Amino acid sequence: MPSKKGIVMVKLDNGYNIGFDEKKVNIKVVGKVKKKAETKEKKAVQEKGLPHITILHTGGTIASQVDYETGAVIARFTPEDILAMFPELKEVAAIDSRLLRNMWSGDMRFAHHNIMAKAVEQEVKKGVKGVIITHGTDTMGYSAAALAFILEYVPIPVLFVGAQRSSDRGSSDARLNLLSAAQFIVNSDFKGVAICMHDKMGDDSCAILPACKTKKLHSSRRDAFQAVNAKPLARVKNGAIEKVGAWRQEEGNFVVKPIKEKLKIGIVRFHPNMFSEELMHYKNFDGLVLEGTGLGNGPVDVIDKETKEHDKILKALEMLAKKIPVVMTTQTIFGRINMDVYAYGRKIKAAGVLGNHCDMLTETAFVKLAWLLSNHKDVKELLVKNLRGEISEKTPAEEDFLLR
Repeated sequence: MPSKKGIVMVKLDNGYNIGFDEKKVNIKVVGKVKKKAETKEKKAVQEKGLPHITILHTGGTIASQVDYETGAVIARFTPEDILAMFPELKEVAAIDSRLLRNMWSGDMRFAHHNIMAKAVEQEVKKGVKGVIITHGTDTMGYSAAALAFILEYVPIPVLFVGAQRSSDRGSSDARLNLLSAAQFIVNSDFKGVAICMHDKMGDDSCAILPACKTKKLHSSRRDAFQAVNAKPLARVKNGAIEKVGAWRQEEGNFVVKPIKEKLKIGIVRFHPNMFSEELMHYKNFDGLVLEGTGLGNGPVDVIDKETKEHDKILKALEMLAKKIPVVMTTQTIFGRINMDVYAYGRKIKAAGVLGNHCDMLTETAFVKLAWLLSNHKDVKELLVKNLRGEISEKTPAEEDFLLR
């Protein structure tokens, strides 16, 4: 495979790559790969009368395939490619697909969220049954939440699907995730944006997860995505749909309300030994999300000479909150904000920080703030109002937490 200077990279049969020190290995060339002649693919033959689903590709491992002769990872996104990799889809729906981008999800910007939303709008006009968006898993939570806000009253299901394991590995979750998403679209009356990923480590079922309440909780497990302070919307097992949580099926005129792409929204995590300069960096931003400790607390109390900096932090918060919306989230996974409990929480609330009694994920608060600033004037009022299921009416009981 392509290697860095001094390193020899080899693709193993199991899909992993391994590197060797060039000085410690002997290399014998046994042959060279001949460039394959380009052949025109035959148009995929699909069953007539099946519901139509469009797959929009943005990148990620789910639609990638390794060419073992060259070691290169090739993006596969035509209907012919998709049906060759996942032939089971032929029995579920008539598949169309197109490439929007081929990128790492960590490179996503508001502009890409808008591109996805406009592409979905085009598919709605065509009358498709639903849309699947393949996406890298690292920032899929951000994108799903963004489209949940941008696509107001979307009349079809729009499911984000990713893969934790690449499609060339025997343990890949790509097939079941994609197939389950298609089955859910065809066999349910769901309307809106959601995420479809493995429900457990095994190949038993997939969960349909709420777009604004789902977080990636593990770097590599196949069941990394879990609903936080909420239940899954449904589970898909062997094509059967088990409804689990409540679906927000609000009716209205479908409209696309994009995010202004030049907006600057920051995220700051409170931590020990913090300095006010960390907050002042955002004085020229349009909005700021804080990740507080516990119930929404932060270092704003002066208790001795070592904590004099905390007064500067509080003043920085007051200054920022007068200029831009500043919203509090929590560093904990579960639970909600309550800045009324402790004295330093009350100081932060009095400084003008928003979000008290909310349980928005940081990712969701980030895109919601950007979307509100792009489309509404009453940002502070709407920020703490539940618009897309992003704020739970009540905190779930402990037995509902999906901690593993």
